Amino acid sequence: MSADSSKRSNLIDVTYQTLHHHLSGHLEGTTLDQLAHILKPRVSQLKNIVEPYGKPSDASKKKVESGSVTLPDGVVIRVEEADKEFVFAISRRFDIDEVHSLILFRAFFYNEGIPAVVACSEGASMVKELVDAITPFYHSERLHILRTLIPLFRAVQSASDNLHELADAVIPKVVPEGVAFAQSLLAEYTKKTYAQVPDNAREDARQASSWAKQNAKEQLVMLEVLFWTMWGHASCNGPLVVQIYETAYQTHLGSQQQNSTLLLDEESSQILQDCAAMWILLTVEVLELERSADSDAFEISANPADKDIYWSSPEHLKRIHQAVTSQGSSNFACTYIAWTCILSRLSKAAFSLKELPNSYKAFFDNLIPDRSSLYSKDAEQACILMTNLGLSNDAGLFRLLLTLLTNSPLFVTSAAWRTGSTVTEPNAVAYRSVIKGLLISIVELVPVEMVPDFDGLVEVWIALFGRSEPQSVAGISRQFWGADWHIAPRRAIVDVSRSRFPIQVRPLLRLLRSLTATGFLDTDPLSTADHVLPNGQLVEDIELCARAVFGYFSELPTFTQVIHTSTCIGAHALYEKLPERYGSSSATPGPSYMNLRPIRLPGGSILPAKSVGHLLSTDGGELIVVSWQHKHSGWKLLLELLTDYVNRKRMYSGSGESYSDVSFGGRGANQPLALKLADVGVEMDRNGDEDIIVDALDLIRSVVQDTPDLAQQLLLSMESGDPVVSHTMTEAQPPDLVQLTTMILEEALSRSVGQHHTVPRTQLITSAMSVLTALLAVPSYSNRVWLYIRSSASLFGSDRAAGLASSVLAAERLTGHYTMTLALLSLVEALFNEASSNVLFVTQQTAKLQQVKEDVLMRAARFVHSEIWVEHIGWKYAQLGDRFEIGRRVSSFYTQVFRHSSPALKDAPFAKLSSAIADALLFKATTSTVNPLVTSLVAGGSVFNGLSNSRRYGDARRLVYLLEAHLSLTRVLLTYKQKSAAACKVCLLEQALCSRVGSSASFEGGPSRADPVDALAAYVKERGMGTVIPVLAMQVLFALCSTLSTAEGSASSIIGHLSDPEATVSAMVRIIQHPYDDALLRNAVWNFVTLAVDKEPALARLFVTGQFRVPSMKGKERAENPRGAAKAISAFGVACDTLEEWKELWESNPKLLASILRFLDVVWQHGHEHKMVLGPIRKESKFFQYLGGIVAEELGPTPDCATESYIVNDGVTHSDHHEAVLVYSYRSAVKSHATHILAADIRMHIQTLGGASLGVSKDQPPSYKAIVETLKSEDQMVELIPEAAASAYHPELHDNFAEMLKRCYPTLSLTHLEAQEPIVEREYGDDFAFSVTLARFRLQPYIADDYMQVEEACRSLYTINLNLSLAHVQTTLAESWQYLLLQVVPYLRGDPAVRPYFLSLADALSRDLAAERRSGEMMSTIHSARLSLLLSLLEIAWFSTSDKKEEVARFIALVKNARGMIHNTAQSPGKSILGQVPVPFHRPLLQVLYFCARHSRSLSRRPKSLNAEQRLAIAALLEVALVFVIDGLRVTFDRARLQLDLDVDQDMELLVAVFEQCTRLDVNPSPTLWLARCQETDVVRASLQLFSHMDVVGLSDLALLRARKQPLYTPHVLTFHMAMASITPAAERLASEGLLIAYIENKISAAVREGKIDVTIPELPGEQSPAHRAYCVMLAIVAGVTTAIGKHGQFFQSEACGLLQFYSEQIHRALSWTIDDPLTLPLLEEIEQVVNLYASLAQGSAASSNDAIKRVLHTFTTDALLLLQQLNYALTHPNHLASLFEPITAEERTKFEADRASSSVRMPSEAVDPMKRPFLARLVHRLYRLSSTLLSALIDISNAEAVLLGEPEDWQVSQALIVPHSKVVLGEPASLGTLLELGNCSLDILRLLVDRPPTQALTPATSTEKALDVRDTVAVTRKNLEAALLYAVTQLAMWLSKPEFEMSPNEGMGTTCSSKASRRTQSR
Repeated sequence: MSADSSKRSNLIDVTYQTLHHHLSGHLEGTTLDQLAHILKPRVSQLKNIVEPYGKPSDASKKKVESGSVTLPDGVVIRVEEADKEFVFAISRRFDIDEVHSLILFRAFFYNEGIPAVVACSEGASMVKELVDAITPFYHSERLHILRTLIPLFRAVQSASDNLHELADAVIPKVVPEGVAFAQSLLAEYTKKTYAQVPDNAREDARQASSWAKQNAKEQLVMLEVLFWTMWGHASCNGPLVVQIYETAYQTHLGSQQQNSTLLLDEESSQILQDCAAMWILLTVEVLELERSADSDAFEISANPADKDIYWSSPEHLKRIHQAVTSQGSSNFACTYIAWTCILSRLSKAAFSLKELPNSYKAFFDNLIPDRSSLYSKDAEQACILMTNLGLSNDAGLFRLLLTLLTNSPLFVTSAAWRTGSTVTEPNAVAYRSVIKGLLISIVELVPVEMVPDFDGLVEVWIALFGRSEPQSVAGISRQFWGADWHIAPRRAIVDVSRSRFPIQVRPLLRLLRSLTATGFLDTDPLSTADHVLPNGQLVEDIELCARAVFGYFSELPTFTQVIHTSTCIGAHALYEKLPERYGSSSATPGPSYMNLRPIRLPGGSILPAKSVGHLLSTDGGELIVVSWQHKHSGWKLLLELLTDYVNRKRMYSGSGESYSDVSFGGRGANQPLALKLADVGVEMDRNGDEDIIVDALDLIRSVVQDTPDLAQQLLLSMESGDPVVSHTMTEAQPPDLVQLTTMILEEALSRSVGQHHTVPRTQLITSAMSVLTALLAVPSYSNRVWLYIRSSASLFGSDRAAGLASSVLAAERLTGHYTMTLALLSLVEALFNEASSNVLFVTQQTAKLQQVKEDVLMRAARFVHSEIWVEHIGWKYAQLGDRFEIGRRVSSFYTQVFRHSSPALKDAPFAKLSSAIADALLFKATTSTVNPLVTSLVAGGSVFNGLSNSRRYGDARRLVYLLEAHLSLTRVLLTYKQKSAAACKVCLLEQALCSRVGSSASFEGGPSRADPVDALAAYVKERGMGTVIPVLAMQVLFALCSTLSTAEGSASSIIGHLSDPEATVSAMVRIIQHPYDDALLRNAVWNFVTLAVDKEPALARLFVTGQFRVPSMKGKERAENPRGAAKAISAFGVACDTLEEWKELWESNPKLLASILRFLDVVWQHGHEHKMVLGPIRKESKFFQYLGGIVAEELGPTPDCATESYIVNDGVTHSDHHEAVLVYSYRSAVKSHATHILAADIRMHIQTLGGASLGVSKDQPPSYKAIVETLKSEDQMVELIPEAAASAYHPELHDNFAEMLKRCYPTLSLTHLEAQEPIVEREYGDDFAFSVTLARFRLQPYIADDYMQVEEACRSLYTINLNLSLAHVQTTLAESWQYLLLQVVPYLRGDPAVRPYFLSLADALSRDLAAERRSGEMMSTIHSARLSLLLSLLEIAWFSTSDKKEEVARFIALVKNARGMIHNTAQSPGKSILGQVPVPFHRPLLQVLYFCARHSRSLSRRPKSLNAEQRLAIAALLEVALVFVIDGLRVTFDRARLQLDLDVDQDMELLVAVFEQCTRLDVNPSPTLWLARCQETDVVRASLQLFSHMDVVGLSDLALLRARKQPLYTPHVLTFHMAMASITPAAERLASEGLLIAYIENKISAAVREGKIDVTIPELPGEQSPAHRAYCVMLAIVAGVTTAIGKHGQFFQSEACGLLQFYSEQIHRALSWTIDDPLTLPLLEEIEQVVNLYASLAQGSAASSNDAIKRVLHTFTTDALLLLQQLNYALTHPNHLASLFEPITAEERTKFEADRASSSVRMPSEAVDPMKRPFLARLVHRLYRLSSTLLSALIDISNAEAVLLGEPEDWQVSQALIVPHSKVVLGEPASLGTLLELGNCSLDILRLLVDRPPTQALTPATSTEKALDVRDTVAVTRKNLEAALLYAVTQLAMWLSKPEFEMSPNEGMGTTCSSKASRRTQSR
């Protein structure tokens, strides 16, 4: 709505929400320097937390009114009049500064776009709608101003944080004094709690509620900022802590609000609850519990050294204590007990002093009020009282903590998602660290066993350490094991639980599981589907904690047992009570017991006799609890529990019969007494406690999960030692963990199915599946899992029946909870991951196991697809998020299979599985298989909005994950489909994506129908779903557009499915325009825009113009809208504007610059479609100057590729050369596209001029002017061309890697690692061509054995990717330069200034090509591109008639290099012709050879141009070239006989052209060598055989014939024959190989024989008939051979006569042309060739005695005399001739019509006047040439030479055929009068031309003919005159010599004619 300056402002472009997003770790391409630049002008605003947007002021108002405002970052923006009203309205509504209002206004429009409701409004209504629309944006920005400080505060405290340096520089400027900042926050917070609703909002209840809610949100964020301020930036001094406490207690933890009546809704209540939780954390945090635990923390003195801590001031301690004791609410229980801990520690420190300062004494004396008469004023007694009160059940401390840890968004991410909490960082580590400090202080305050609510403490402990995401608990868990564990009171909770183990099994198991740092279980209702990949630190922390748990549980020091007192008495007593003096000690007071005989305890360990145990219970009852000092393994005890559970389930299964194991093993009398679990008093019911089993399984999987080494140790510890007690069959191997887990799972499944009305054992089944899933990661045990699953049909069923799991999972549909289904999907995913990661090792070692795995995976995939995927959208769900999670996991499984084993790869592992999935979703898909995918995508946006509006944020988050998975799967499927054999067919998935889908089938939608394409486009501009969804949606649109463009008969287009295409395009353009939008998204949008411009014209117009049609306003419309229509923003406009800053992007973001230039490149490639838009730009020189500057920019040296080490960037591991190669590659791509754009524009310009070379050279477009100085600068070209021709490709890298794979990993193929994405969507660098991630995944099993070898393989793959990146862009740059040079040929060719250094460049490049020693598939592509570049250099250098000595030397060097290129074995041109290379390169080489041969001919004709050495170099080249060409011709001819192929046709054309040039006698005088090669290869016979059998006319493929205007092969075969026919030895070879037979027996022979070869055919209108053209050439070839052989080829001449007789009908038809018949150029050509053939025959055999020849010539003479009569008339009547002419082609018609527009010819001589009718002049010239040839033939036939030179007796009087009279009768043969007219006509023309310059052009040159000049015309006319005179004189002489001749009037006339002719001859 307003015009901006060219420089953009970050204050507008980057919102505070975006800034906070970047600072929170989502840099997304934004550098730290950019962040610093963004933060710098915002410091003042960040400092002003009270009024960040200021207050309205007159100064700011004047700035806005002036129309030009300078922003804090120095950028000047202009404000239009229409904008000022909006700015002032926003300022009034929010009471903010006008300049800030302007920034807010612009930022809203730039980042959010114009709301539709605003665009549809006018006037005051428009202003109101805008203010209402911008209100949420303003509120969000206010919150994010404060939130911006949080990541900065956190980064200041962590030196390892990426933002540490930035934060360290910014925070001191924003918060120079931490305490003052905290106090200001508190003051502002208090002010907000008492703030009244503003006057402008009171009347509107909704507006008032919105204001109150925003006010509460700001309070919460202020508390968060205060928390992080106190975390490390502000000291906890007395005044500040007092202020915090007094504020917390006065506001009752923030619940007392002035506007509480407006905060009654659910969201507001949640905000207040979050504030209360935040206050609890703050009041605990500021007490510095961890610091106070230090022994020297308290300095109690009158003048302490550290006065910045609150306990240094007794006065403030007193005020804090008063605040704490002022409230008795349980909400303050945490604060109360925390303060109690401080008092306890403080009192201990105080009373350890000899003398207490008076100030502290007064404080301690006043701890207990005087009215408490029951207690003395003793500080320690006060602490005890407070402790008892704080820990009492009534206080509810642990209930409050548990509620916080399980319900508050501060600690529960899922709760934050579910409630849509305003909390900035849910579940931050710092929050849990505060609570951990509180719990540690509590257990240090009072012994754990004395805590009244011990179970509550355990639950809180478990919730703190175990019920969260791993990243939030790993740090505190590691701290516990690393520091707290070594302090007895801090680990007491574990010790107490251990002392009760195994009687009470669950507490210890649950505590240890929580301390593994693995976080919550997937069965936990708090679980989130966050799917965050752990970083290295997190993995290390989890492994350390898991090892600590494993080590502790492996060596438990005690075993606790319940003993019946009856076993302690009697003769057979097992135990004995020890006397006090023996059993008690200070460490373990109380009675002790001793066992009298060895006991085998559960778990298999032996308790030796006379071991001592201590009594834990009271003595005297029937049962006592004794804890034995006995070291044993808890893991063995878990195995005992599992074995006992399985045994008892088997015992009570079936019909109820008892079960007992039968053992045949020996039973010795001295064996220890074995006690079972029931014997030692383990608390469980008769059927076995499933909860215990679940806890045991959960602990096992938590320890072994993702730690294979530790899992191996755990499993070995379980299997080592004696078997468990429950295993009584000693002769059998005890069951291992895998077997037990499988048996538990099968039993639970069968029990869930077998009993009616039985609830499935969900927890047990889920835990068992999870253990199996975790055990799959253990190499030595994973095979057992596979075998057990393979042998069992319970899970996935079999081919004949469904498994038990199918029925059990079906039961979940009744409840709507799908825990088991999700666990099963996790198991399937783990199965595939294990199989894929070990496929190399398994395939190599045990192929049968691989088959087992593939069978299991096929069964699993079949089960998942049929039982879950196609049905899950119709199930009932208690939580909608479960549905999303199920869909996500199935979709992710499919995607994973495709990425690890794409069906497009040959012989890939799991090909059967991936092909089955491809069939199910693509090729054999049904509606039920596609619907879950498409309907989710269609309805996802509306459902997300509905969930967000209803504050179901947890479900909304899971929906986002579902959409990410579905979009990824859709992209993978569409990408693969383009590579498949069915790429040209439209599959069901594409049809579904291109049809309207009813959203009612999706989630909760109504009956509306939506378009999937529209939904995908909506995701692109959706910001609420995160940054991944828009990128994936854009990539899916790209894949869909690409696949639709390749499908045959597909009428679908992207634009046809957009409800509002202009709005969609505008949104995409806004994304690519935004400088700080997600870099991945911007590149993805550019990719799609580029593809759309290339493939979809309608959508292309929108992207290029911004709108469908430019509206034209006239009259009234213009008057009503004086400002005119707003200029539509288009992608083209954005690209052009961005190009102005190309230098900045060249340095900072070359990838983006490459995307922009690629888009512009495609636009120029479709320039004819966008002429209206490109027109103005193409006239601007500035645009092309930018491109010229890019082209001339130096790339620098090629970076190194050899990976030596790794670097980590944004959490991703890269090669140490990745960044350098990436930058170089994208800069090369930028130069390539810029070069190509310039070339395309020059080409467009030349096309508009019609290709006239003279006009082209004079009219230079701006694009050429921008590059011409570079092209004409030798210094620059010497740099640029080698840069373009450079190639860093090293094929040995690929070869060495393949060799290493073959040696070390024989089952790994490099092709299986190929990236499947289109090249345009890949990123250059170390992951360009092959997936290093997949390689590492596949090589995992080898890491343990040879880590260095695996790393070497990965480094090699990195190096290959880097090298291929460089090779790809360098090849593209070479191709672009080649294209540019070809386009500038009309401007530079013939320029003597550029030719020398272009030849020099060609020499240098050809030298490199000749010396090329690299080979490989990629190398052929590079070689072809470099050869093409060489050819383009020669196109400019071109041929010259005045070469200087230096130029000749350069050319000879090129000749030598060309010979080297032919001899090159690494890049053999022979293999290229044979098709043995992927990319043939022989064509450009043949063109180079053509240039060399042709220019060699030119030089050889010049005197003294070449010395002997140079001639030898040329001869050497020709010799090698001819061998290469002849061999190639033989291959090509043979291939042509097998198929019709355009490539073969092009090869044949080039080969024949080079052959023709190399065999010319002027450069190759001796044909002996190459003729011998022809004989060796039999190439001549092959060509004749090809001609005999091929389709000469081309009617077998009419479409191709009409497209090319000529048939395949025919012109080139005939040209080959023509080339040979012109050389006598070659002509003889041609004749001897059966030329005439081939010309008689071919596909047009029958038509020729019947005389039916017409000049046109109906199948090819407007063109000469290919058959007629071939026939004419055949005649010419026969004539040429006849001429070349001459008189020595009588045998051939006889055969030629047979040919003429065979062609007699067609020949007679041509010679019978009369002046009444139409004349066409093809007909004239035919007549010429017929006459030429007879002339050649007559010339070589006129005196022959061969009767056949005589008959043929006699027949010709008759037709010739009649034809001569017609020619004479035509030449003497040019106007009539012009009326007879009928043009055939469009070109002929154009020229002829232009000719006819001129005046008619009054005299025959005027027909050759160049000023009159040039077309007619050329026609007349040809008729003179035909006449002269005809007369020459007649002269030879009549043996006129003998008449002139011989005696009359030798004259052939029978050839006196010209009647000597002057009559000219058209219907009769030519007479002497005919020859007289012909001579007179010729004489007139000679008179006309005799005085003209010989080189004067009479007709302009054409594409096929050179200009007709005076010299040519005079020569032909003179020959015609001479022939006419000679023939006339000799004919008259023979007439007169006849004996029967008598004088008559006719004879007199003849004499007169003769005398006249004689006089005319004399006058010459």
